[in-house]
Amino acid sequence: MDIFEKLKILADSAKYDASCSSSGSNRKNKNNGIGNGHVSGICHSWGADGRCISLLKILMTNSCMYDCKYCINRATNSIKRATFTPREIADLTINFYKRNYIEGLFLSSAVIKSPDYTMEMLVQTATILRNEYNFNGYIHCKTIPGCSKELIDKLGTLVDRMSINIELPSNDSLKLLAPQKEKTGILKPMNYISNNIQTNKIIKSKFKPKFVPAGQTTQMIIGATPESDLKILKLSEGLYQKLKLKRVYYSAYISVNNDRNLPTLETPPLLRENRLYQADWLLRFYGFKADELLDESHPNFNHILDPKCDWALRHIDKFPIEKNTADYFTLLRIPGIGVISAKKIIRARRTFLLDFEALKKLGVVLKRAKYFITCKGKYFDKVYKFNQNFIETNLVYQEKVDNNRKLNYEQLSLFSNNFSSSIYETLDKNNNYKNSLINNNLYNIATNEKNLLFNKLQPTKEDKIKCLTGNL
Repeated sequence: MDIFEKLKILADSAKYDASCSSSGSNRKNKNNGIGNGHVSGICHSWGADGRCISLLKILMTNSCMYDCKYCINRATNSIKRATFTPREIADLTINFYKRNYIEGLFLSSAVIKSPDYTMEMLVQTATILRNEYNFNGYIHCKTIPGCSKELIDKLGTLVDRMSINIELPSNDSLKLLAPQKEKTGILKPMNYISNNIQTNKIIKSKFKPKFVPAGQTTQMIIGATPESDLKILKLSEGLYQKLKLKRVYYSAYISVNNDRNLPTLETPPLLRENRLYQADWLLRFYGFKADELLDESHPNFNHILDPKCDWALRHIDKFPIEKNTADYFTLLRIPGIGVISAKKIIRARRTFLLDFEALKKLGVVLKRAKYFITCKGKYFDKVYKFNQNFIETNLVYQEKVDNNRKLNYEQLSLFSNNFSSSIYETLDKNNNYKNSLINNNLYNIATNEKNLLFNKLQPTKEDKIKCLTGNL
């Protein structure tokens, strides 16, 4: 099979894997080497749908020995199969890099023949890139559950990030949809990688290569099985605390196979996926716990309000909070305040007391925060009563207004067929608007005001003298 045909098949098969973030590595270039994996990540190129496309994201093979019911590459599916050799992947990566198409590699694979055989091919690919081509760019590689520890050790010293997909949120779901896989078979290598990463951080040596410097990630499918958001979030919390994972990725279930054990969904549950990512952020950076955000009486997230607003409304007794006296961790719990704006508030109020206008300049989202805070002991001037029903009604209304605005947005792209027509439609609208102004004798007035403003902005003779003398 032609290599371009392989690339078409295996790049398309890799699109369902979401765990391909590239930040966290600081691998430096070596003498006469190619590329480097910078700590700030390599995301510099964006597609029309807003996704980063700077990684060469492919599968080693889509020929799989497993028959997972949710997977497009399951053994019983009648699809085109292809397999890259390690040399082909290494050559593709280097040639794409030299043409400035990519700056790194995301390599996954179906399981062909056995876990060890597949893992050996992945190790060979990374070895050719690092040792033969002296490639120092970012490499993210999947670990195959069930492979030997020796192969994990080899791959861990060659790549920047490793990941093992946990697939589904519970062992029962795994038995139902992926009966050939076991929960222990997935968690055991994840735990082994985590221990090695921690050991490598403690024992620092110039001569010992770093082990998975960008950390370990995983991914789980959302919506294919009946688990609640609470159960999923508790699982993520446990993975962060026990295995020190860098990220947990959530992938909304896309119906690609017909099976009686799979749900029939017209569209993927993207809103649910978004809510889980928002809650995941609260776990990692805002000091929240899974049991705080959800409980048995509220096992799923609110479809209208984000998790932080929903939590605040259910704990209204903790509000309002005075912004000029609250500590950093209390500020983080207020809707509309993020990590950066909370730090800015702490720094700014050392010199003066903050009012609502100052908070807005510091990046606080006042349309949400104003209902939960006071400044100098006073509420925001348009909030005339602190009442849960009043606050919830206004937040829901604001959310619906924002959603309606988003529906009218369209991202322009040079690769979109509608780009030219969108431009011409915009020009036509502007011309029509201009004509209407002329017809109403307003266009001349607007032009005069514009010229008047322009003249006011022009420097005077005195300004020029002050500038030359250094007084301005």
